[in-house]
Amino acid sequence: MKFTLWTMAAILSMALACAQPTATGPVPVERAGYLAELCAAARVEWPKNRAVRLVFHGHSVPAGYFNTPVVNSLGAYPHLLHERLAERFPCALFNVVVTAIGGEDSEKGAERFQRDVLGLRPDLVTIDYGLNDRGMGLERAAKAWRTMIEQAKAAGVKVILLTPTPDMRVAWADPVVSLAQHADQIRSLAREYQLGLVDSFALFKDYAERGGKVPALMSVPNHPNERGHALVADALLAWFP
Repeated sequence: MKFTLWTMAAILSMALACAQPTATGPVPVERAGYLAELCAAARVEWPKNRAVRLVFHGHSVPAGYFNTPVVNSLGAYPHLLHERLAERFPCALFNVVVTAIGGEDSEKGAERFQRDVLGLRPDLVTIDYGLNDRGMGLERAAKAWRTMIEQAKAAGVKVILLTPTPDMRVAWADPVVSLAQHADQIRSLAREYQLGLVDSFALFKDYAERGGKVPALMSVPNHPNERGHALVADALLAWFP
């Protein structure tokens, strides 16, 4: 009897432990299947196909600013992804729109999100404001990101969040630096809302830890060059099976 009671207690304890949220919160959403409906639409051939709309929202990086004021939108990750998708889905009609504005933060982006982004009736929206949100702090940034995320989810739109690319003017990879803290917050939002995530911050950090020279991926200290954008574009492509 003692053994039976102990066994039952152990099983109950394990069940309760499994039912509790973990210290890190919800797990990230799985890539497989997240954009299955979008990819299915991209495989439909003419004359039954339709435009698949992708909107890239954010600041100067997705807008294509390289060495400001020079803009190289054709070398930025929205265009590079478009090229890769065209190869992967040769019969698809992708309508790619960039609503990013150089110098903007997420509060300004949230103010125009309903009009400028959801008004385009997108299938997918990416959000990339981490670099510029440092000036407002984590709390205000979280509020603005939540506004955009919740509006998109209410409209049935898929969302992929992006952590920031580096700013070489600071010790950007140090966990106590604000850029790293914003990256952590964006990861947490992706887990909480079960959204796609492209961890640009981790991509560049991993590149550095493997011996790569991060300045070789940068146009200026706070803007990637085409090689840096290609890292982000390839990570985005991984969400399109």
